[in-house]
Amino acid sequence: MPEAQILKSKEYETIYILRSDVDADTADKVQGRVAEVVGRDNGKLVKVESWGRRKLAYPVGKQKKGVYIYVKYVGRGGLVQELERNLKLQDSVLKFQTVLTSAEVDVQSVTVDPEEIKFQRLELPAEEEEKESREKALGLVDFGDGPRSMRGERAEDEYGEAAEAGGEAAAPPAGGEDAEPAAAKEGGEGEA
Repeated sequence: MPEAQILKSKEYETIYILRSDVDADTADKVQGRVAEVVGRDNGKLVKVESWGRRKLAYPVGKQKKGVYIYVKYVGRGGLVQELERNLKLQDSVLKFQTVLTSAEVDVQSVTVDPEEIKFQRLELPAEEEEKESREKALGLVDFGDGPRSMRGERAEDEYGEAAEAGGEAAAPPAGGEDAEPAAAKEGGEGEA
């Protein structure tokens, strides 16, 4: 086999999601395992990013949020299998997915910035603090000034009833929400 074919590898991207309540030490352990597996199987890390805590599309293991970590690396197919096997063994990893981004890459031609492959220590704020700061950034927090409707309070008319944009508030049907129309109750047929 020619030496050029031996050096050809593939480029992959893996995103794995950690539990939202993960502590920094556990996250470091997972990151260390990822770096170890890539290095052990003659792969090369190209880029590592922490995307922070985000809402999941659907609950996974009773978790509604997760910490997303993006890893880009170069290696052979066996590396992907070994990395995914190691991620499955970690209790703090909820989900992961690997995508092939380039079919043929020469490992020695790949240049890597040492700052881009450094795993950052995961320091996440408490979820309550994070929610409040995000609401402040979007201007959703009540600062006590401005019209009531901007502060999230219900606007009321002079009689103390909730006013709607189109006029008076509509009263629910007398029989409740599940009430049938009067014609159906009386047994008559509705007109077409």
